[in-house]
Amino acid sequence: MTRRLTVAQATIEFLKQQYVERDGVEARFFGGCFGIFGHGNLAGFGQALQQYPEFEYYQCRNEQSMVHTAVAYAKVKNRMGAFACTTSIGPGATNMVTGAALATINRLPVLLLPGDIFASRAPNPVLQQLESPAGQDLSVNDCFKPVSRYWDRINRPEQLIYALPEVMRVLTSPAETGAVTLAMPQDVQTHAYDFPEALFRRRVWKIQRNRADQSVLKMAAEWIAASKRPVIVAGGGVIYSDASQVLGSFAGRTGIPVGETFAGKGATRYDAPYNIGGLGATGTRYAIELANEADLVIGIGTRYSDFTTASKSIFQNPDVRFVNINISEFDAFKHAALPVVGDARAVLEELSGLLQGYEVAPAYREKVEGFNRAWDSEVTRIYAEGNGEVPPIDQAVVIGTLNDFMDDHDIMINASGSAPGDLHKLWRTTGPKNFHLEYGYSTMGYEIAAGLGAKMASPGSEVYVICGDGGYLMNNHELVTAIQEGIRFTVLLLNNNGFASIGGLSESIGGKRFGTQYRYRGATGQLDGKTLPVDLALNAQSLGVNVIKASDRASLLQALEAARSADKATVIYIETSLYRTVKGYNAWWEVPVAEVSDDADVQRAYETYLENKKSQQIYL
Repeated sequence: MTRRLTVAQATIEFLKQQYVERDGVEARFFGGCFGIFGHGNLAGFGQALQQYPEFEYYQCRNEQSMVHTAVAYAKVKNRMGAFACTTSIGPGATNMVTGAALATINRLPVLLLPGDIFASRAPNPVLQQLESPAGQDLSVNDCFKPVSRYWDRINRPEQLIYALPEVMRVLTSPAETGAVTLAMPQDVQTHAYDFPEALFRRRVWKIQRNRADQSVLKMAAEWIAASKRPVIVAGGGVIYSDASQVLGSFAGRTGIPVGETFAGKGATRYDAPYNIGGLGATGTRYAIELANEADLVIGIGTRYSDFTTASKSIFQNPDVRFVNINISEFDAFKHAALPVVGDARAVLEELSGLLQGYEVAPAYREKVEGFNRAWDSEVTRIYAEGNGEVPPIDQAVVIGTLNDFMDDHDIMINASGSAPGDLHKLWRTTGPKNFHLEYGYSTMGYEIAAGLGAKMASPGSEVYVICGDGGYLMNNHELVTAIQEGIRFTVLLLNNNGFASIGGLSESIGGKRFGTQYRYRGATGQLDGKTLPVDLALNAQSLGVNVIKASDRASLLQALEAARSADKATVIYIETSLYRTVKGYNAWWEVPVAEVSDDADVQRAYETYLENKKSQQIYL
């Protein structure tokens, strides 16, 4: 039996029927479709979404930000849910490229359905078409190829029958998920075809917990048992595989300390005695010390970014070895590791059985537990002693006030600026979804759109977005969508009139914060005049949200209370210091420095750079 549908109608009919199941829990996979319509998708996907209102359509304001919203939704859902995103041909499509890269780098599922050139080629060059003298099958949608896990172009209706199952295979794969792009020529979207009825049957995709090879697992247990100073690096894979509880039991029984990446922070509670906090270039003092001494590094669900490894300088023990537990073979083999390829939770469960009776030495356990208590005391000091009474207040005070105010099940979101480093060190995580930080791509403009997606994925949680002035100015559009949909969350808009993170980095390489402050052009010809008179609070108010100004610790607490009881999204505007930030703790991140310069500051920075390069390791 067949059904005569357009390509766009058939796509929506198929997406409606896709479900996922893991550990006996079944859920609808797609939460709906975000979209902005133009001539390249209006008659196709616009018509189909209007015809099928049960597949929810959400109107967004910016194509990049709707992908960010979809990514945040998938992150909160532990990749067990996703959104589709449709745009017109041309700039609408290419606006999504940044979102696609973010999704793929962070291994989070999102389906992109950009309009494309006419497959018939009759009206070429159509409006917004990129012409190439090398061939007529090239369009701007080819830009998505390097940032997509799967890419296809539907030039004939019957191709959809074979493409859609591949779309779902990739989106639901723990190892291969990311952005999936189906380029949809605008004429083909509207073409009708007799599709087989079986294509639209309800289908449940089982998310498998792949087991590791038993001989490799046994060898991993032997390496762990022989180690004296092991350290666990918990990445995002721990959280996505729902392995937090198993990891906590494993670490608690063995005494192996757990350091966390940005994506893995929250894998264990901050007050668990084995938790040593953020690990890497922006890590805690004690996590860095233990990593430097470790004779065995057990990476679980981490891709070992340069921040995690401090540009390969943090694991200093000359005899260090790596055991990498990862669903992705690509990541499992990094650093010449013993690769334990499998689901994090399944592997930890089996590894626990093989290590019955194993514990670290009592002295090592006591050292780790002492470090946990010492770091918590340091966080308390930083939160309390920062300037919180006289504006502009310290960013750390804002973070600490929010951290203390939030409930255990609430969600904090951030992605860019100087806040990620502070949050990685200071945030007291109380659950695997409490800390939501996109740092795989560190995308300015992710934050507010992500707040919308997180709240859609977890409507019972209070969602708090920490956003700097730079990120806000780049992408604040989805505040309008939040008002339209009645979705309530809170944005803490921190204005320090510049790019604090890059400004500080500029200083460290002798750059004197060049081009990082919001100032008029001065008499010198540089941007060093008076601060620009931009009123971000008034701008936010114009978008329809509640706006509350806070200037110190007390008024911030009052604003948070008011936002929690508000009936719509709220922006809390706070002026913070551009210069007072939380220091780093004896870890390095490689940023090149000019080899020659007339500037003495740059010359000194280059000498420091060469010295730090000596600490860089090669793991073979």
